[in-house]
Amino acid sequence: MWLKLFFLLLYFLVLFVLARFFEAIVWYETGIFATQLVDPVALSFKKLKTILECRGLGYSGLPEKKDVRELVEKSGDLMEGELYSALKEEEASESVSSTNFSGEMHFYELVEDTKDGIWLVQVIANDRSPLVGKIHWEKMVKKVSRFGIRTGTFNCSSDPRYCKRRGWVRSTLIMSVPQTSTSKGKVMLKEYSGRKIEVEHIFKWITAHAASRIKTIYNAEHLKEEWNKSDQYWVKIYLFAKLDQPPAFFSALSIKFTGRVEFIFVNVENWDNKSYMTDIGVHNMPSYILRTPEGIYRYGNHTGEFISLQAMDSFLRSLQPEVNDLFVLSLVLVNLMAWMDLFITQGATIKRFVVLISTLGTYNSLLIISWLPVLGFLQLPYLDSFYEYSLKLLRYSNTTTLASWVRADWMFYSSHPALFLSTYLGHGLLIDYFEKKRRRNNNDEVNANNLEWLSSLWDWYTSYLFHPIASSQNFPVESDWDEDPDLFLERLAFPDLWLHPLITTDYIKNLPMWQFKCLGVQSEEEMLEGSHDTENDSDIESTDTFSSEKEVFEDKQSVVHSSPGRASHCGTEACSCANKYCQSSLYERKGRSYGSYNTNEDMEPDWLTWPADMLHCTECVVCLENFENGCLLMGLPCGHVFHQNCIAMWLAGGRHCCPVCRWPSYKKKQPYAQHQPLSNDVPS
Repeated sequence: MWLKLFFLLLYFLVLFVLARFFEAIVWYETGIFATQLVDPVALSFKKLKTILECRGLGYSGLPEKKDVRELVEKSGDLMEGELYSALKEEEASESVSSTNFSGEMHFYELVEDTKDGIWLVQVIANDRSPLVGKIHWEKMVKKVSRFGIRTGTFNCSSDPRYCKRRGWVRSTLIMSVPQTSTSKGKVMLKEYSGRKIEVEHIFKWITAHAASRIKTIYNAEHLKEEWNKSDQYWVKIYLFAKLDQPPAFFSALSIKFTGRVEFIFVNVENWDNKSYMTDIGVHNMPSYILRTPEGIYRYGNHTGEFISLQAMDSFLRSLQPEVNDLFVLSLVLVNLMAWMDLFITQGATIKRFVVLISTLGTYNSLLIISWLPVLGFLQLPYLDSFYEYSLKLLRYSNTTTLASWVRADWMFYSSHPALFLSTYLGHGLLIDYFEKKRRRNNNDEVNANNLEWLSSLWDWYTSYLFHPIASSQNFPVESDWDEDPDLFLERLAFPDLWLHPLITTDYIKNLPMWQFKCLGVQSEEEMLEGSHDTENDSDIESTDTFSSEKEVFEDKQSVVHSSPGRASHCGTEACSCANKYCQSSLYERKGRSYGSYNTNEDMEPDWLTWPADMLHCTECVVCLENFENGCLLMGLPCGHVFHQNCIAMWLAGGRHCCPVCRWPSYKKKQPYAQHQPLSNDVPS
């Protein structure tokens, strides 16, 4: 998780540097910055109209360019970034979708239950034509959608009773606006009563009703009273301008931030005494002043602070966010971090997507679960002070220059989603490259075959299904599938047993056990006796050696007789082998000192005492220690050999499989075809 978080922060740093790089390229080619002011005089009449449409100001009664230019200057300063965004939005000829309501419940759910937005609905009466034609309606939808106004069509033929109850006997236009200034208040429906069915007149009607919800100040005394008043609103934004009504984007934002930010329009067109505005720090017209408990902030002096809906919306969201904004932000960050698993995970392609889906499900589930107690704590009245201090910290941090750069980059990449996705993909491919290189240097093997990985995944799943205790250990998943039909039927007959292992430990007593012996090794008593009698002559030494070897043989013979199924094989053959063994030992040891018994030739294991179906080895992989002479060994059906105590504890703990090959320890297996060891073979 921390690795993915690091890569995500690194990606954001790359985006920040890349945005500065693009700004440098634009400055090098054109010599201008996005924050550079534009002189409206140098713009064409078409560009000026585009700016007014984006700001939401009507220009139908202004035929001359001079009047249009003055209206642009009265609404606010124009920057290069705002001009570029407005022209790009104008060139985009994408059609905006409009909702078709199916009945009363659909209309109530979307329109009357929406508390923080504006709806424009065209009602078509029974057997009547619509009030606005198709072409004009498409223009209207495109014009009002810039300001977050949603549109729809309600055909009374789908629900005539609801239209009759509402009194919609003729085709008309309905606009829904929040009735109160509190968040999640009631919604009122207004009907268009104008005679001119034109786009500009209908838009002016919409903006007039939206602007009526904004508090308007016409004199200095009223401004002084409002400026010094303390009420429920911690954040207030003032627009000082010489306009008849505020721009449409300003009115739309006042509805969107209902209950969080208070919007106040100060009309200074007919003011004679402007001394009080100078006292509060307002010197230029128009001015967008943000007043908070921390002080006064002049909107438009930093990067990305354009006179547009999108720019001011992102600015106010960063200062006064609601819980839903924070949840959406955390959801985006968590999913971006989870998608890093697609590049960090190495191996088969299917494995990458399986891990990705698992990570997405886990992270989103944890996010939702973690948000539930947060929402509960925010409802407590004792946390009001904590909430206020958190908002104060946000206001301090988001009015800095760095925060303005981040907001500008957010608007840039959100308007260029292809660039955002391509940079994310490139960043992920670089992570994948370095991760492969790191694992190659560490000699980490990854399974790049889809079929092999799916097979190993199926083996793990089935092993977990049938052997839950053993599968819960951190074992590799490359194991063979146990195809025992009796066990499967037994599981189906008793569903509760799926949660418990059915393998008993009775089979451990039937596993082969024997003692480990080495050729040419003396017992401890013989070593002590030889050390005390080093001064005896060679004949006495030979006699004692022969006697001790005979005792070793008798001990060996007793071990063989004590093993299961071998008690009846004590005969002349064993005696002859003992005689040969003793004679060869006598001749080999004659003339040799006792200190030479630790050579590889003398320490060669006696493989003749091993069961025929056991693999030859000299080390226990459980305790990682070599076999010592006389220790007790135990073998599994797969042929691997271990210390008896080590493997008994392993199997008794519920791990009913071989520690080496994972073959089930209770299931028989075909014996390995192995060659007889030669005298010069090195033990493996």
